[in-house]
Amino acid sequence: MKKYYVEVNKTPYEVLIKEVTNEVSETKQTNTMHATTLPTTDVENIISPMPGSIFKINIKNGQTVKAGDVLFVLEAMKMENEIMAPKDGTVTNINVQEGTSVESGTILCSIS
Repeated sequence: MKKYYVEVNKTPYEVLIKEVTNEVSETKQTNTMHATTLPTTDVENIISPMPGSIFKINIKNGQTVKAGDVLFVLEAMKMENEIMAPKDGTVTNINVQEGTSVESGTILCSIS
């Protein structure tokens, strides 16, 4: 079994791939077991809705947040836009710093 990391539409995924064998019954059993034993990740990436500059970061790695908490203030077109947490969780990764310029779709942080 090999583990790969892929990114689709700027969303990262972890993929496990098993080499296919000629024995159909063995493959079916393995796939059935995998479907029940693979851990599910409930990580949500917070993305920038528009191009701009990170004006303020209100969170730290490992911090617990609630839905609606302001995570970032994004300055775009001379306006300050609040980027809020869509769900309760823990901040697992912050990908930007204050003053960083971002494009639309840039992953700002992850919440699990």
